[in-house]
Amino acid sequence: MATPLTDQEKRKQISIRGIVGVENVAELKKGFNRHLHFTLVKDRNIATPRDYYFALAHTVRDHLVGRWIRTQQFYYEVDPKRVYYLSLEFYMGRTLQNTMINLGLQNACDEAIYQLGLDMEELEEMEEDAGLGNGGLGRLAACFLDSMATLGLAAYGYGIRYEYGIFNQKIRDGWQVPASYFQSFTLLTLFCGLLVHHINVGDYIQAVLDRNLAENISRVLYPNDNFFEGKELRLKQEYFVVAATLQDIIRRFKTTKKGVPGRTSFKSFPDKVAIQLNDTHPAMAIPELMRIFLDIEKIDWDTAWDLTTRTFAYTNHTVLPEALERWPVQLMEKLLPRHLQIIYQINQAHLDNIVALYPNDMDKLRKMSLIEEDGGKRVNMAHLCIVGSHAVNGVAEIHSNIIKTQVFRNFSELEPNKFQNKTNGITPRRWLLLCNPGLAELIAEAIGEDYVRDLDELQKLNDLVNDGTFIRDVSKVKQDNKVKFAQYLEKEYPVKINPASMFDVHVKRIHEYKRQLLNCLHIITMYNRIKMNPTAPFVPRTVIIGGKAAPGYHMAKMIIKLITSVADVVNNDPVVGNKLKVIFLENYRVSLAEKVIPATDLSEQISTAGTEASGTGNMKFMLNGALTIGTMDGANVEMAEEAGEENLFIFGMRVEDVAEMDKKGYDAMAYYKKIPELKQVMDQITSGFFSPKNPELFKDLTEMLFKYDRFKVFADFEAYVKCQEKVSKLYKVTFALQHLCKVFICLLLLFLIKKLLYISPFSICTVSNSLM
Repeated sequence: MATPLTDQEKRKQISIRGIVGVENVAELKKGFNRHLHFTLVKDRNIATPRDYYFALAHTVRDHLVGRWIRTQQFYYEVDPKRVYYLSLEFYMGRTLQNTMINLGLQNACDEAIYQLGLDMEELEEMEEDAGLGNGGLGRLAACFLDSMATLGLAAYGYGIRYEYGIFNQKIRDGWQVPASYFQSFTLLTLFCGLLVHHINVGDYIQAVLDRNLAENISRVLYPNDNFFEGKELRLKQEYFVVAATLQDIIRRFKTTKKGVPGRTSFKSFPDKVAIQLNDTHPAMAIPELMRIFLDIEKIDWDTAWDLTTRTFAYTNHTVLPEALERWPVQLMEKLLPRHLQIIYQINQAHLDNIVALYPNDMDKLRKMSLIEEDGGKRVNMAHLCIVGSHAVNGVAEIHSNIIKTQVFRNFSELEPNKFQNKTNGITPRRWLLLCNPGLAELIAEAIGEDYVRDLDELQKLNDLVNDGTFIRDVSKVKQDNKVKFAQYLEKEYPVKINPASMFDVHVKRIHEYKRQLLNCLHIITMYNRIKMNPTAPFVPRTVIIGGKAAPGYHMAKMIIKLITSVADVVNNDPVVGNKLKVIFLENYRVSLAEKVIPATDLSEQISTAGTEASGTGNMKFMLNGALTIGTMDGANVEMAEEAGEENLFIFGMRVEDVAEMDKKGYDAMAYYKKIPELKQVMDQITSGFFSPKNPELFKDLTEMLFKYDRFKVFADFEAYVKCQEKVSKLYKVTFALQHLCKVFICLLLLFLIKKLLYISPFSICTVSNSLM
């Protein structure tokens, strides 16, 4: 059972989590019992914890419904310009606690549940994560929904509510094993072409069968992150979501108040509709809207194209070539022949413009075409998005510069004003109020609760930079979070955790460019140093790595196996003791992130410079008081510029250095021969030290590192190890802990919330013109 609040703690409760009033508590208890009895048809004698969870969820939903209806009525009356966010992924996580916080019901619900003799944490843990996304792209979409709602924007998110979201990761004998439900892929190959509705009774059976086949479209989320897999089902999913979305958008556009004739002209369509494409996955919305304008609404081509380009804006999320969507013309011709015809016509007009501007430049014509012809005809979906949108944005300053000067340079030179930057952000409601209530309340007690909506209020924290009491309180919150997470780890894993050790955390999708391998090499280096001199001073560390590998990504799964194999050796070596522990977090997801992030001391953001578009985990960690060790990549660059590089642990090559190395050639063997500790680590892996039963287990990994490592792990190894030594040196000094808190308060929190979180939600509005 949760420990009841003391009278002093109750007096300290603040309005950001809702005021506990007798009336509120009584109403919530009444609603809870009503739903338990009449919705779930249970009483306290037979109800299970799951029943109690649903009774609470229904009770909270009652408070949400009224607001929802009033909002829709208001929009119906004032008819504002609406933002439509199209995404194949929305990584929502859990909803119950987030809703209670946003409605100001959290504390009242806590009290009501306590008075009913139940445990709120137990009920919250009953909820499964809504895992309708793979990683950063889907989580960004979820944060945008939260931020847009908080800002009162007339905005809607459109996606697919998959029956099976991101898979539950299981680690068995150190390997990631696939979830059984992926067998459902065998059922997904039967749907063919566009649906034909059979109306007569004789076709009833066939109609039912057709419906079942159609429902397969929304059966499962494709589990790949930053990798394009050109499967037929995926294209059907992409078209399905945009076709359904546009029907709803146009229905709403045509609808007006009672007694007023509906809209018949589309002249004002871009003034009332802004559609943001979250990467290229919903790119088929462009030819679909053109099809509707041309074939259904009978609008001429030039007018339809003008309306379309003024309506759409496009967010690019990656520069990795393997992640860019290129659909085979043959497949598109089979499934969507009319749309391919429209794409050809869009491309012809586009190329005519290029020829007029750059006569006789066939190379530019080839590079800018929507249709690629090398190795078979393919539709370049990024090119379609650029040509069909009035604005294109990257998701961090460095990323936006790369797409302008490298990836899409020809398009940027043609229309420089079309390209802009919108740095990603996160919602402070989930990533501070929800996951770190101790810190959120501490800030509110110090400066008031207005900062939740007006983040400029955080500037008041500057007055507390030398307040010893406040600094100690911040440190205590961090330590309490670490103790709580250590208890969770000890319950889930057979490892004893030292809460006083540095919690060094690296959680994100497993990918070569994110360089979990570099972290693993450093772990082995620390292990070797302890073994070489067991009595030497060593700052204790608990290294926590987590993330999922796409089921078809062999190298990523091998990286997980290496990490778990190293962990087995390190954690069971009596010489190492509690100086170093390694944990691989199984099934990393949003709800687990909410546990680990507030407890983190050091955040690992170590991708090769120029490969991570932005990253948002970096923001979540620093918002919760962790410092960052990282490269100058993605949003790390802007974080370092704002807070000062001296307040982050920055190491390694910059983008220019990587480009120069690509020109000269990367020689991994030279680093191996030059750096003794690197040589020792690689020799251990190669010889089977971490896989004695199968010495060649990691041959694929070692060959990749030596022969074709695109992400240059060895090149940054020495700088990374030296930077980690600085981290340890700072951590072990007692005064340094207070210094970290000061840096956090004065620079990082203010920067992250104000610059990234507060401004970022407007990226949709800015990209898609004004809202109203």
